[in-house]
Amino acid sequence: MKAPVSWLRECVALPDSLTTEQLRDTFVRLGIEVEDIATGSEVTGPVVVGRVLSLVPEEQKNGKTINWCTVDVGAEHNTPAFGPDGADGRGIVCGAHNFSVGDQVVVALPGSVLPGDFAIAARKTYGHLSDGMICAADELGLPDDGSDGIIVLSEELLDGAVPGDPALPLLGADEVVFDLEVTPDMAHCLSIRGLARELGQALQVSFTDPVGPDPVAADLAPVEGAIPVSIEDPRCRRFVALSVTGIDPTRPTPAFMSRRLAQSDIRSLSLPIDITNYVMLELGNPLHGYDAGKLAGGLGVRAAHDGETLTTLDGAVRTLAAGDLVIVDDSGPIGLAGVMGGASTEMSETTTDVVIEAAAFEPASVSRTARTVKLTSESSKRFERGVDHGACVAAARRAAELLVRYAGGTISPEVTVAGEPEPMPSTTFGVDLPQRILGMPVTADQVVTALEGAGCTVARTGGEITVTPPTWRTDLVQPYDYVEEVGQKVGLENIVGILPRASGGRGYTARQRARRAVVHALADQGFVELLTLPWQSDHDLDVLGVSAADPRRNTVRVANPLAETSPDLRSTLLPGLLRAALRNTSRGIDDLAIFEVGSVFRASETPVPAPRPSLAQRPSTAELEQLAASVPPQPTHLGALLTGAWVPARPGQPAQPATWQHAVAAVEAVARTLGLTLTRQNASHAPFHPGRCAEFRLGEVVVGHAGELHPSMLADLKAPERACAAEINLDLLLAHADAIGTIAALSPHPVVKEDVALVVDAGTSAAEVERALVAGAGELLEEIRLFDVYAGEQLGEGKVSLAYALRFRASDRTLKDAEVAKAREAAVAEAARVTGATLRT
Repeated sequence: MKAPVSWLRECVALPDSLTTEQLRDTFVRLGIEVEDIATGSEVTGPVVVGRVLSLVPEEQKNGKTINWCTVDVGAEHNTPAFGPDGADGRGIVCGAHNFSVGDQVVVALPGSVLPGDFAIAARKTYGHLSDGMICAADELGLPDDGSDGIIVLSEELLDGAVPGDPALPLLGADEVVFDLEVTPDMAHCLSIRGLARELGQALQVSFTDPVGPDPVAADLAPVEGAIPVSIEDPRCRRFVALSVTGIDPTRPTPAFMSRRLAQSDIRSLSLPIDITNYVMLELGNPLHGYDAGKLAGGLGVRAAHDGETLTTLDGAVRTLAAGDLVIVDDSGPIGLAGVMGGASTEMSETTTDVVIEAAAFEPASVSRTARTVKLTSESSKRFERGVDHGACVAAARRAAELLVRYAGGTISPEVTVAGEPEPMPSTTFGVDLPQRILGMPVTADQVVTALEGAGCTVARTGGEITVTPPTWRTDLVQPYDYVEEVGQKVGLENIVGILPRASGGRGYTARQRARRAVVHALADQGFVELLTLPWQSDHDLDVLGVSAADPRRNTVRVANPLAETSPDLRSTLLPGLLRAALRNTSRGIDDLAIFEVGSVFRASETPVPAPRPSLAQRPSTAELEQLAASVPPQPTHLGALLTGAWVPARPGQPAQPATWQHAVAAVEAVARTLGLTLTRQNASHAPFHPGRCAEFRLGEVVVGHAGELHPSMLADLKAPERACAAEINLDLLLAHADAIGTIAALSPHPVVKEDVALVVDAGTSAAEVERALVAGAGELLEEIRLFDVYAGEQLGEGKVSLAYALRFRASDRTLKDAEVAKAREAAVAEAARVTGATLRT
């Protein structure tokens, strides 16, 4: 919202001593962010009013026609007897043609400097000594005034100024304009009226409402006027129609109005359109003007039919969806309610009879329609935040009065007012609530004064007050909204900072310690933790080769995604890790070991609809339970990805590539950190290579997979060859992580080491052999480790030798050789029974 200070001063008595910095600080205290402050043109030096005494067109050899002019720039600056008939003046060459003899123009004299460090000096050009420059708006760094050429000063702009007087103040070039970022809960501040009211209360100066002392009175009840209006959809809360007949469409927009529109980044189009825009900025109520001669019958508001079309004022043909709110006449849709009018009833240079519409629509409806048709306008910005339905009649009358004042015509005495908005809700709370919540002294009188200053009606009964907000404050709903309002008006800067007393803590929970231990364990192995965005698409799962029956296809669709290309919440961490790897490798970082710990989301098989609790009180226990039940499952997963070299090449030592073994080792390191033992077996699971994928189990529950990624998928993504990955359900492991934070008892007795080499069929799983050895060795076995795999002719075709290192120890005694031998033989016997292994000698 752009707010010229001179416009604000028309509504609020700002002290003359108030500086720009003080006004900025006042806005900030009110909760309105100041984005920028424009302090006027960058022009320096003499820029004055000039009167054109003579103008001689001269055609040049290049085909261009210039004007050799004599300009009266005041006695102080004129050259004596320079002009026609011996008049004083200056000679200036000008290429514009939108002025004539007698016009008053803006002249930059030698010594002035225009924006862009463009210094003006007398110079010879086109055979003449040009002693100054006749200026256009853009050359002075001013907003486009809509003219095609230099500035011609009207009598209104001159306001008694004569040649030689400073010109920049006449153009508002010294105007201070605040660029304000208004938050959605302060919709009334998207207007000069609302900003001035806030400033008046903050600075304790008088505020004058531009629509009169009681703008709501005329809006209390519906009125049947000359223009029939029917409201078929309750999303239209109020609709006012007022006609002005017999206007002169050729009248120009007043200079002050076009200047203020330009300062607000709104282009001047025509007088009727400019007036509706001006009133919107002034009062905050968007208006729309119809050419009465183009309307077919009365006006109406209804929901659009699916497939209806409407050509909007920007010339675009828009296909409407069922539910879009539209303005109609007997011919069909003529406007998108609250967003933009239609071209069929547009005001033009021949319009003499105008119908002014002032309305209030449901904010959510306007916001939804604006997003659907991808069309944002100054009107929609205000409607989707909520406009003052109590000032619709006043806004329409204000626009009509301006039309009559500047374009002539007659206002119809019969105004149509349709719709009855719901009354503003009253709220009762303790008068001491602001003090208790804000934590600073706030007296009851201060509470009442602050709320009444905001326009609220306050009734006090004992220790309680009942407050009814004004029609322009739709954000005041519950007691804590009023607490915030009181805090801003009394001054949030008055809250005294009190350091809370730290209570005795219990440290991290067991789950927090376990999760941190896992992260540190992977970091110690050389992995780098990432945080990726939690979005994915069906295409991501297609690339991974995930089947239709895979649970990862049960995705959660986001109702309003940040990007249409990724509309789902992720059901696996791998797409995000792959995108991160591709970004790194595209920038020359080929050796990667990355991981992420984060939530994945799976749609519920029987989804529970989420309730919408009222804001008036705390949700009930049943509502909280239903909210929790409506949230889809979102377990915490751990994903890891490896590419390139695990150990880089060094002099005399080749690089050691990252393989599936490192991915498997990472999962086992996580389990070991949590004090758990996982079993693994070969598996086929997308997107892993079918022959190089390990499935991990905790008991009989599958907790994840690790291995080498499928080569065809890597080729499609142009990812590094032989990339490896892992993904496990960390929640399942953390639920069983009882060993975190405890240290196992150390035995003082010596360990006994034994090695066994078993010959098995080549297709036998090493993990299966290991499980059999552990089961057979019994409780004396402290550790088992596979340290060698061998295949050769002496073993026979289809055979392989697996060598395991066994460590035996007892906690209460030194083991005897016989005990160790018995345990070793039992382990080998169990392996033989389960896998058919034979002891290699």
